[in-house]
Amino acid sequence: MLGYVRALYAINEAMRVAIPSLERLADIVGLARSRQISRSDHVGTYSYTVHGAGCRFVSDNGTEVDVDFAADGSEVFDLWRLRWYGLSLPEPLDATDEDLRSAVGSLQPLLTEVRPGWFSVVKQSLDAASGDQVV
Repeated sequence: MLGYVRALYAINEAMRVAIPSLERLADIVGLARSRQISRSDHVGTYSYTVHGAGCRFVSDNGTEVDVDFAADGSEVFDLWRLRWYGLSLPEPLDATDEDLRSAVGSLQPLLTEVRPGWFSVVKQSLDAASGDQVV
């Protein structure tokens, strides 16, 4: 679970470096809709595919991070996205809904439930968590 949050942070940083007009990760949807960037491309160590209200990122090692964006531009995700992240890891982790809910609960106040079953990272907490290594 914390690995997903850290991967999302790394993607945010990498995409903002690669696409200078990107002020926040959510801007990728608007840039793709306005055809300023492709809806699907490879940037640095990630490929991305813009979809509906979000984007799926895949690292060169195959790890997938799928995220939607709320109206305010914050990154939001649900248990389904967390499960796919775990399954895409080099050593796949197949967590149950119960395991995922427990993991989400253990990461409060890093995460906040923005609507039933959907979560977002509290920005200040994400900045603090980004420096640690993920196992």
